[in-house]
Amino acid sequence: MNTISMSSYRPFQKLHPLSLLAQLSSRQASGCLQVATNSASWSVYLEHGKLTYASNSIDPFDRLDRHLRRLSAQVPALVSAIRVQVRLLFETAMEHQPTQSRDYQAICWLVEQQYLTTAQAAMLIEDLAKEVVESFLAIKEGNYELVDRHRFNEFPIFCHLDLRSLVEHCQHQLRKRQSGSSFASPMVRPDFLNRNGSGDRPKVAPKPPVVVQPNAAYPPAPIPTQPAAPTPKTVYTIACIDDSPTVLNAINSFLDDKSFSVLMINNPVKALMQIVRSKPDLILLDVEMPNLDGYELCSLLRRHSFFKDTPIIMVTGNTGFIDRAKAKLVRASGYLTKPFTQSDLLKMVFKHLT
Repeated sequence: MNTISMSSYRPFQKLHPLSLLAQLSSRQASGCLQVATNSASWSVYLEHGKLTYASNSIDPFDRLDRHLRRLSAQVPALVSAIRVQVRLLFETAMEHQPTQSRDYQAICWLVEQQYLTTAQAAMLIEDLAKEVVESFLAIKEGNYELVDRHRFNEFPIFCHLDLRSLVEHCQHQLRKRQSGSSFASPMVRPDFLNRNGSGDRPKVAPKPPVVVQPNAAYPPAPIPTQPAAPTPKTVYTIACIDDSPTVLNAINSFLDDKSFSVLMINNPVKALMQIVRSKPDLILLDVEMPNLDGYELCSLLRRHSFFKDTPIIMVTGNTGFIDRAKAKLVRASGYLTKPFTQSDLLKMVFKHLT
């Protein structure tokens, strides 16, 4: 069995993820197991042999957003506005900070801001860990080290997941996928078996309530002294001007929660009057429209006293330097290139709304 390396670098070698996790569990290790391969890296955070968080470098914020969106069915406060704010705060702003995983910091922030309870954070961390550990078990070669926990900033710990149960669950899921049968047996090595049997869901050790203290690693915010009901969220009016009903419907479906009121306008000639009446908080403006193109309309809007500072985002399939120069010339606030994803749109919208 391999021993855990403490060196900062080792050449790639054959890895046995189950053996690594079994060692750490039996030794009741604390720290962060860091594993690097040609294509990605993994971080498995442990305290006394229990898993407290797991992440990898494969789109961690896309993964977090997927799980938050699923959790929003139970937690209505997790609207897309909050999810995008999380990405804006943590996905890029802290890229070069040598601290704990930024996606974990984002979860701590959601608890601090009372968008999640500590119990909901524990459930979220467990679901994320299942996905990450499942991918971790497929690693064949790479290098690894166990980093001492004191090299990381202190963050609240919301749960302690049993590694044996977690691995059994992940192996069972892998086996089901590989065989295509819902009756496949879990392929678990003896390292994780004991006389107590196993459950499908990892055991979460009970923990006392977590008091989250402000931390310099993420933006501080005041915490209400009393747990009050969620405050009403601001509703932003977004005007979308495009001659294509398909594009308008796509934007409307992307801005699909209570944070937005979407005004869809498909006639650029009548757009100016409708915008003056509705006074939107932000305008999404197609560049290529008949009779009046987006640059002309943007220029007209900027001449109106009410829209001098309103964010106007040009939406176009053109990515050339001349097109961007035109957008700057008419004082557009931003430039969104087609085709775009929901995440692209929400990032652009909240970048300018906040």
